[in-house]
Amino acid sequence: MMDIKRTHYARQLDDALVGQQVRIGGWIEDVRDIGKLAFVTIRDVTGACQVIVTGDSVQEAVQAPRQSAVVVGGVLQRSKAKDFHVEVKVSEFTILTKAVHPLPIDPTGRVESAIDKRLDARALDLRTPKVAAIFRLRSAGLENIRNTLRAEGFIEVNTPKVIGSASEGGANLFGFDYFGKRRAYLAQSPQLYKEQLTLGLDRVFEIGPYFRAENSHTVRHLTEFTSVDIEAAFLDYEDVMEVVERVVKNVASEFQEKNGADFRLVGGKEISISKIERLTYEQCLDEIAKEGEKLQFGDDLSDAALRKLGEIHRGLYFIMDWPLKLKPFYIHEKEDNAKLSKSFDLQYGYLELVSGGRRQHDPSKLRNRLVEQGLNPVNFEEHLKAFDWGMPPHSGWGLGYDRLMMILTGSQNVRDVVLYPRDTERLTP
Repeated sequence: MMDIKRTHYARQLDDALVGQQVRIGGWIEDVRDIGKLAFVTIRDVTGACQVIVTGDSVQEAVQAPRQSAVVVGGVLQRSKAKDFHVEVKVSEFTILTKAVHPLPIDPTGRVESAIDKRLDARALDLRTPKVAAIFRLRSAGLENIRNTLRAEGFIEVNTPKVIGSASEGGANLFGFDYFGKRRAYLAQSPQLYKEQLTLGLDRVFEIGPYFRAENSHTVRHLTEFTSVDIEAAFLDYEDVMEVVERVVKNVASEFQEKNGADFRLVGGKEISISKIERLTYEQCLDEIAKEGEKLQFGDDLSDAALRKLGEIHRGLYFIMDWPLKLKPFYIHEKEDNAKLSKSFDLQYGYLELVSGGRRQHDPSKLRNRLVEQGLNPVNFEEHLKAFDWGMPPHSGWGLGYDRLMMILTGSQNVRDVVLYPRDTERLTP
């Protein structure tokens, strides 16, 4: 019976194990045949190690196609090799599965491939050290966010992704027939559910997939994306701005300090966050006007305008107090100026990472806002009834995690940081 179990990963092989029997499992990356013995580089998810094959196994190792899956066992010894300070003197060399050549891409990363070719062979692409490092960082970032939010009293929740009405009244939803009974949609955000949950759970967060039927062909848009959402009772919009500031700062610190090897491998961007600059919408209009682009109050900020702002304000910055008419129906107005909203976006250059604000908790005002935006309150009755049960004032935000990963890893395309991206052209693999 074939033994497929390993005792160690490549990264665990160190001087403390010299003289001991070890078994490692991985893939053949390189083979150097010098006659009576062969030096073989084996790579696993943690890194690479060198093994020395002698005797009858030499021919088998030399003839095995590179990237074949193997298990090798032997005694760990010190090495004279430049790249490895220890190596395994092999007594057992077992090929588990042979790789069929030609492979669609080079998983060593020495020969670069276009992103579409890499995505077509994504499972193999993940064997590339830099690509694997991106997804180790992605996992570490999600764990860090969960720890940060739990420490601040947030409860993790899971809301439905199949919904019966447009959560924000928008048109960019994927709709489908629901068992011949009615129209259903894929959720573009957990917005209405997370607001309702503050009624009983006070502070909630969710990390999950959402869907937007937006016909965009850019390096920053996907039709399926991962969002980090929070909602908190009895907090105003500036309070939750501080929460997102801490979340982003903690993830950036996690990458730079605790995951330094992976961060350097991917060419990560160091972001120093002491206090994120806060600009009002009207300040932005003034700054853009000085750059020669005139916008009227109430105009949305175009990509061109945001790029100019990004040149003035390097790194992360908030834009707050947007005109109320530019924001969804559930956003609260400012008490001292009803034309402005208690809202904010977190930007990195022209790229929007977070959108959030104080929510309208007064049911009569909420119904009026729906009508103002051309939406029928009848379609939102399931949501609105919760506001008659003592809805507390509440605020929240949604963070595009894929975009945050794109920035922190220095990636130029959001598809690089998503395992199996979905866009207007791609449904496979």
